Order: sequence, then C-alpha cells, then structure tokens
Amino acid sequence: MAARRGPVAGLHTGSVTVNGSPEERWMHRCLTLAAEGAGAASPNPMVGAVLVAPDGTVLGEGYHARYGEAHAERAAIDAARAAHGAEALQEATLYVNLEPCSHHGKQPPCSDLVVETGIPRVVVGMIDPYPVVAGRGIQRLRAHGVDVTVGVLEGACRRLNEAFVHHVATGRPLVTLKIAQTLDGRVATRTGDSRWVTGTEARTLVHRWRATQDGVLVGAGTARADDPRLTVRHVDGRQPQRFVLDRTGALPPALSLFTDAHAAQTTVFVAEGARPAYRPALAAAGGAVVPLPVVDGHLHLPAVLDYLGAQGGSHARPLQSLLVEAGPGLATALLHHGLVDRFVAFLAPKVLGTGLPAVGDLGIRQMADALTFAETNWETVGDDLLFRGYRRAV
Repeated sequence: MAARRGPVAGLHTGSVTVNGSPEERWMHRCLTLAAEGAGAASPNPMVGAVLVAPDGTVLGEGYHARYGEAHAERAAIDAARAAHGAEALQEATLYVNLEPCSHHGKQPPCSDLVVETGIPRVVVGMIDPYPVVAGRGIQRLRAHGVDVTVGVLEGACRRLNEAFVHHVATGRPLVTLKIAQTLDGRVATRTGDSRWVTGTEARTLVHRWRATQDGVLVGAGTARADDPRLTVRHVDGRQPQRFVLDRTGALPPALSLFTDAHAAQTTVFVAEGARPAYRPALAAAGGAVVPLPVVDGHLHLPAVLDYLGAQGGSHARPLQSLLVEAGPGLATALLHHGLVDRFVAFLAPKVLGTGLPAVGDLGIRQMADALTFAETNWETVGDDLLFRGYRRAV
C-alpha cells in the first residue's frame, strides 16, 4: 500500500534529521511511512519499508496500514513488482525500520518473502523484541545469503515503536500523561471552569493523538466535571477505547461516556462490590464495568495497567498505548507511583493566580529529588507551548 502524504501526528518527537548517510536518509523515510499506521496497526508495531535500486531509484515503498493487513515489506515488494517487474528486485536494497518477521501470524513470514524474491541486501533499523522473532528473521535472511545491516537510526526506530517495545517488556501499555495548564500551573479556575485552557490548535492536536492511541483514560473527577466524550473529532482517525476510573461507581448515568454512540468502547473500573447505576445500560450498549482491587482507598493503578495490557477494552485486544487526560488527582497518583512513561504538557499564555493546580503533592522536599526526564522537547502549537518529556531513555 502506498503511503499517504502528510505530517506525522503521533506523540513521538520528530528529532531525526535527514542530513545523514544514504542509509540514514532511507531509514528516515521508513520511519515516516511507518508512522502512517499509528493507531491502526496496533497491536502490531508500526513498520515502513522502502526498496531502492543501486542508482538510488525508489522501486517501491509501503507501510503496515492496519492490523491484519499486509506487512510493510509485502506492500513495498508488491509496489515494486507492479512498477518495475520482479527482476528489478534482484539488485535492490530493502530498508525497513523493524526486523522482518519470521513466524506465521495473520500474515506469512516477511523474511521468507524477502528470500523468495531474491532481494540481496536488507538494512534493518532495530531487532524485533517480540519473543517469537527476536533476531530469527535476520538469522533466516543471513542463512540464505542475504546481506543484512542492523542498527541504522536504531534510537529513532525504538522511540517510534516505544509502546510496542514497552508492552513486550512489561505487559503494560505505555502511559502518556497529558496536562493543559496556565503559566502559573493551573488547570481550572477556583470555580472549576476549565474551558478552555489552551487554544484551538492544541485541542485539535490532542484529537490527533487520540487517534494514534489504543485507549484514553480519565478519572471520576474529570468525568463528572467535564462530561468528556474522549472521541476523535475535527480530524480523521480511529476511535480509541475509553476508560474511566470510578471507584465508588457513583458517576451519573447520563454522562456521554455511558450514553453516546461510542458507549460500546467504554470500560469503567470500579471497586469490588460497587453497584453503579449506569451498569445495566452500559452493558446493554456493549460497554463494560470491571471490578478491581482497592489499595489505601484508591483503585490500584498497577492493577489497572495490568488489566489493560492483558485484556484491553471491549474489543478484547491488549492495549499497548494509553493516553491519560488527567485531572490533578489522577495525575499526581500516576506520577507519585512512577507509572508515567511520557509526560506532555501544554503551557497556555494565561495567568489565574488562584485555581486548581495541575499536580498535587508528590512528597518532594528538595529540588534534587524533583522528577526529571531522560529526553525533552519543546515546540509551539498556536499560541501555546508544548512540552514533551520521556521519563526513560529510549
């Protein structure tokens, strides 16, 4: 499948430069193609592939557009065959940001396809961490005489598929915490008014992010105060699964999350023994209420992430990525327990003086103990400033 042209809308930073070696430039193209599958490819990783002739001509390219559909390597090979014939592949180099798979899933092994087509050289961004692959695709290629180079732009490749890598390693979704605050760190006025902290451009970008994530999570406070829909609007994209933390099961049954056209994609986590009034109607619509343990008076957040990583939502597919649009309580809890992997914060050019703080007490008493980030990035979005922080190195 040929890639759509346009800006990458994902949550990763665009820190890769194209001013490197030819191998790096082609790998950068693979990453751009791969990002076109953000959201739709999950739970598979995002993969892009480019076939290049010895003179630098692009013979074919493609990406993994949707879970269950053709992998990037097959899309690129099919495009090259259609445009230049099978013979052109005999001297081509295949660039791909992730190791070609070596097992039968919903698609046959891509490593076998490369061997069958006679492609003599493959350049790989990173080894696939998935246990059934984990270097076996590269071994199979080399065993059949294919020249394989590994590790081109590896850091950028790992960052692009950070959610996939994280889920393989931990069994939990990669958690991105999103906050929108004023210059003095407020997310709402003292009366609770929060519409809107940021401008139109920032809010539209959040909708693009939702479309790239497997799920979106809010706490009961946000659900009650804002009645959010957590849907993808203003942009084209896939609707993510929706999750709500409601320990007591006391949220109003009329909330949009329980009653709108996407109610089937809503899962609510409650304490064991809770009997929410919205449960019968939500279940009838296809949504779910899931009881989980309570620790120290709160839903056990690690148990929430374990459930999401194993069971997912109503579509019964494990979640690899989770966007948390949190109020102060949930944001504080996630940060306090070290459960945030990415932190994104919009800083609006507004001052309230008093109001609701973005984050509560984390128990930090000395500046040396402040939470820091392994990688950061700043950019402007309309009139607002956007901070992206990665808690761990790639």
